[in-house]
Amino acid sequence: MTFSRALLGCALLALLTGCAGAGPAGGSSGDTAAPGRELDADGLRAAALTDADLGPGWAVTLMNPGRNDTTPVRELADTPACQPVLDAVAPGASSAGPLAEADLDVARADDGRRSVYAGLLAFRPGRAEQIQGELEKLIATCATFTSGPPKGVRTTHRLARVDTPTPGGADAATAFTLTNESGGTVLVQRALMARAGTVLAVFTTVGSDRDPAPEPDAQVVRAQLGKLAGK
Repeated sequence: MTFSRALLGCALLALLTGCAGAGPAGGSSGDTAAPGRELDADGLRAAALTDADLGPGWAVTLMNPGRNDTTPVRELADTPACQPVLDAVAPGASSAGPLAEADLDVARADDGRRSVYAGLLAFRPGRAEQIQGELEKLIATCATFTSGPPKGVRTTHRLARVDTPTPGGADAATAFTLTNESGGTVLVQRALMARAGTVLAVFTTVGSDRDPAPEPDAQVVRAQLGKLAGK
């Protein structure tokens, strides 16, 4: 099976934040996500992983998320309890969307299963914690739901929590799998959302029902959270 890890990772972020690219940069530039400190686009990119942070064998590509220059089409959930989450994080909501976003493809040439897609999203103080709380509710109440534009193709999602310890450098962590059952192939993403100050770092891997997605590589997670914490 072939797939675009970047596009699938974006699909996961779309479920949580709209994946519409960075919103207006309203914070001061910096290279850490200390509690209460806002990061603009430059500050977030400065705190993103590089090849040098991981050592030989790793290749980190920093991607530029595209901007949404048109009015977004409202996503509709079939379960009313799930709709507020989709609305709260829809693109175009200035109070909800991220101040900045950095998307990373972290590849390991000699072991593809260690490769990780990472999305870093910087928010105003308190918003990252709120988003993580909304995700917790989504997992609890929306184990199976569909979403899509009005009169458009709808996607079936299945969410399941994965027990995980909070990694060093994070204030809190939520791990889960997201199954996309639309189309002929069942794709499964495994994700770790770690909150570090005002930033949410979402690490994802991709598999299928026949080839389960591995846990995001611990070295990648540890290195990225260390940079966000300024260590």
